[in-house]
Amino acid sequence: MTEVPLTKDTAPTADALVVLDNVNKHFGALHVLQDIDLTVARGEVVVVIGPSGSGKSTLCRTINRLETVDSGSVAIDGKPLPEEGRELARLRADVGMVFQSFNLFAHKTVLENVTLGQIKVRRTDKKAAEEKARKLLDRVGVGAQADKYPAQLSGGQQQRVAIARALAMDPKVMLFDEPTSALDPEMINEVLEVMQQLARDGMTMVVVTHEMGFARSAANRVVFMADGRIVEEAEPEQFFSNPRSDRAKDFLSKILHH
Repeated sequence: MTEVPLTKDTAPTADALVVLDNVNKHFGALHVLQDIDLTVARGEVVVVIGPSGSGKSTLCRTINRLETVDSGSVAIDGKPLPEEGRELARLRADVGMVFQSFNLFAHKTVLENVTLGQIKVRRTDKKAAEEKARKLLDRVGVGAQADKYPAQLSGGQQQRVAIARALAMDPKVMLFDEPTSALDPEMINEVLEVMQQLARDGMTMVVVTHEMGFARSAANRVVFMADGRIVEEAEPEQFFSNPRSDRAKDFLSKILHH
C-alpha cells in the first residue's frame, strides 16, 4: 500500500503553522510557482529539493513575503501574511530566515548583529539582548567570536552567526534558503550540524537544500519540486528508496550516483 502524502486534506490543521493555499507566482511570463498547496505542522522539518529553477527558493521566500504572490494565500500560525507595513514586520519577526549569503551587517560586530533585531523589533533591553545573544552564539559554537566583525570569520562561522541572529528573535518557524551552497565543502557540515540540532530540539523548519544527507536524516517530510510545482512529497525513507514520480526518479538517479 502506498503511503498517502500529507496533503491539504490530511495535514494536521489544528497544529498547522505555515499554510500555503493555491499559491501562484510569475516572474514576467515565467510561472515560477503553480498552484502550490503546502502545510507545515508545528515542530515539523520540511526539506524542499528539486532541480535548479524548480521554484524552491521562491517558495521559501514567499513564506515571509520577500516575494509577493500573484494569487493564493500564505498564513503563519493562523494569520494571513499582511501585504506590507508594521504588521508585516511583526509577522516577519516570527519567521527566521537564513540565506545563502549570510547577509550579516559588515560594520557591526558578531554580538551586535545578534542583538540588533532583539533591541529594534522585539524592544528587548540591551543587557538582556546581549546575554541572550551570547547564549545563542555559544549554542551554535561561535561564542568566542562575539567581538569580531563578520569579515574576520570563515563562511561557516558567519552562517552560524546568521542562524543565531535568526534564533534571537524567537521565531515560530525557521526558513533556510540553500544555507550551505556558498560554503566550502569542509564548512558545510558545521552548519548542517547546527541545523540537525535545531531539528532535534523541535524547531519548525523549511529547508531548501541540495544536501541529500541532511534531507534523509533530519526531515520529517521531503517535498520535491520541478517546474514550479510540488511533484511529490513523502517521508525521507519512502522518497529516497521508492520515489513515485518519474521526475523524482530521474532527479535522484542524477545526484545519488555521482
